[in-house]
Amino acid sequence: MVGSGLDDLYQEVVMDHGSNPRNMHRLNDPGSTAHGFNPFCGDIVDVDLILNLEDNDIEVISEIGFHGKGCAISLASASMMTEAVKGESVNQANKIFADFHSMVTDKSISLENYENLGDLEVLSGVANYPTRIKCALLGWHTLIAALKRDTNTVKTE
Repeated sequence: MVGSGLDDLYQEVVMDHGSNPRNMHRLNDPGSTAHGFNPFCGDIVDVDLILNLEDNDIEVISEIGFHGKGCAISLASASMMTEAVKGESVNQANKIFADFHSMVTDKSISLENYENLGDLEVLSGVANYPTRIKCALLGWHTLIAALKRDTNTVKTE
């Protein structure tokens, strides 16, 4: 998709996930949790994770939830993030984060990396709005902190 088709889809997806976020709930007894705050606009996102060891001692995100308040882009991105990484290994979740970060910060990424993003590709439109990039990345940076079991507040300054 190019041009206005992708722009229209971007707006539709942001509105859908922003109004009806997926996995927006606290987990009972999460193994890890992290808190994120965007001081620029006041968005707040908390990410809860349950990680399980699978075959070959690979950590997998078996459950993920988020909660908080923020703009439609912040909530939509966090919602889509939970869908993208649930059931994935920690290594794959880190790769998806790196590709997503590159995409929304307007760095060139390969076609293979775009394919790795799947439905997240529609959020590439965020790169056109520099003041909104931090909104889109808040949940993702908070996810990375939760994966590292970092209890410091994530800030998008």
